[in-house]
Amino acid sequence: MTSLEKSGRIEVRCLFRNIMNDLATWYETGQNKVAVVRGGKFVGKTWAVTDFAMGFFDDHIIIDMNKQTDFASYASKERRPEKLHAKLTTSLDKYDFKNKLLIFDNAENCTGLLKNLVGYARYNTECRICVVATTGIAMPGEEDCADDICVYELMPMTFDEFLKAGKGRKLCAFIENQKISAMPDEVRDSVETMLEIFFVTGGMPEAVDEYYKTGDLRRVDVILKSILDRMTDYLINSTPKRYLSKVMAIWKSIPVQLTKENKKFMYGYVDPKARAREYEMSVEQIVRMGVVRRVYRVRNGVLPLTEQIDDKSFELYHLDHGLLRMMAGILVQDIDRNNVLDMMDGVVAEQYAMAELYMNKSVGDLYFWISSATAKVDFVYEGDGEVIPVDVQTSPHTKAQSSRVFRQRYNNSTSVRVSTDDMFVDKGLVNIPLYGIWCF
Repeated sequence: MTSLEKSGRIEVRCLFRNIMNDLATWYETGQNKVAVVRGGKFVGKTWAVTDFAMGFFDDHIIIDMNKQTDFASYASKERRPEKLHAKLTTSLDKYDFKNKLLIFDNAENCTGLLKNLVGYARYNTECRICVVATTGIAMPGEEDCADDICVYELMPMTFDEFLKAGKGRKLCAFIENQKISAMPDEVRDSVETMLEIFFVTGGMPEAVDEYYKTGDLRRVDVILKSILDRMTDYLINSTPKRYLSKVMAIWKSIPVQLTKENKKFMYGYVDPKARAREYEMSVEQIVRMGVVRRVYRVRNGVLPLTEQIDDKSFELYHLDHGLLRMMAGILVQDIDRNNVLDMMDGVVAEQYAMAELYMNKSVGDLYFWISSATAKVDFVYEGDGEVIPVDVQTSPHTKAQSSRVFRQRYNNSTSVRVSTDDMFVDKGLVNIPLYGIWCF
C-alpha cells in the first residue's frame, strides 16, 4: 500500500457538484427559461440534474432521446406547443406535469429541439424544462435561443468538488481564506496530500466515488480503465463511419501529443502521411463528442483575443487528467510517490490546471501563445482590460520566464503563475497555488 493509499477512507453519501447551485439559481430566477446542461461523456450530467430535481420538484421525468426516437424526431420538427404537449403525453402516458422537471436527456443530436422546447416552456408554465447533452461545443440552436435558455457546462469534478465529496469542506474554507490569512502548516499538508490523491484519481465521478468508498487507489485504476473502455465504445458507436478511423487515430494520439515538448497538435503524430485538410472534420467530430477539449493558439496577446485566433494551430486536451494518466499506461504502482505532481513531466498538472481554469467563473475562454522564438505561455485569457498570461509550474520558486517575455512584448501589468508555492502577489505576478485555482 502506497502513502497515498494510507490517507484513509471517507464515507460518501453523494457527490456534490457546483452546478447544483447554478441550477438552484435558475429555479429561483429563470422564470420559464430552459436549462441546458452540456458537457463531456460520463461526467455525471444526468445524475446531477436528477439529484437537483429531487430537492426542488415534486417529481421529475426523464425523456431519453436515444430511446424515445419517435418523440425525438417529432419534437425536433414540431413548433406548435399544443401539438408537442399532446405528443409528449402520449409518448409518456402521463398527463400531469405540474411542479415537475422534464429532463430531455441525450439531446445533442436533436436539431431544432431546443427552439421548440423554448416555445413549449412558455406554453406549459406549470413545469420546468432541462435539456441534457453530451457535447464539447454548443448545442444546435443555442445561439438563436440565447435569451430564452440558461446554459451550464459540466466537466469532471474540480478539486473543490473532490474535497467536498469527502469531509473537505473545512479545507475548502481555508483555501478560500488564504487571501486574508496564511494557511497553517498542518492544514497545508492535508490539502497537498489530497491534491496528490486527486492527481491520481482524476475527476470522473465514478473514480472519485470509488476512492472515497474504499480508499483503494488500485480499485480507482480499475474504474478508470472501465471508463476508458466505455468511452472508446462510445466513440466507435457514435462516430459516422466516414470519420471513424481518423477519430480513433486522433484519440489514441492524445497522450503523445501532450507529452512532446511543443504540445501543439501535430497531424504527423496521428499519421506520418496525414495532411491537415484530411483530418480537420475528424478533429471537429471528436471535439463535438465531448471527450477532448480544443485550446486555440493566439497570434498576439492583445484584445479581443477572438480576433487573434489561429484556427490552424491548437492543442487537444483530454477530458480528464485521471483518464489521461490511465491512457498513458501509468498505473498507481508506477507513480513516483515523491513527485506525484510531476507525472508525465508536468502534463497531468497542465491538464488539471486547464480544467480548473476553465471552470473558474472569473476566467473566460482559454488560449495559448507561442513567441517566434522559444517562449510558450501555457494559457492566456481576457482579464480586466488586458490579456492575462498563465504559466503552470510543478516546482516551487520557479520563474515564469515565458510570462515575462509576454508581459514585455505586450506591456501588460499582470501575469499568473500556477505553482506549488502559496499565494502571493509581487510586482504584477500573481502566484496561485495548484490547489487554489478554482477560487482565485
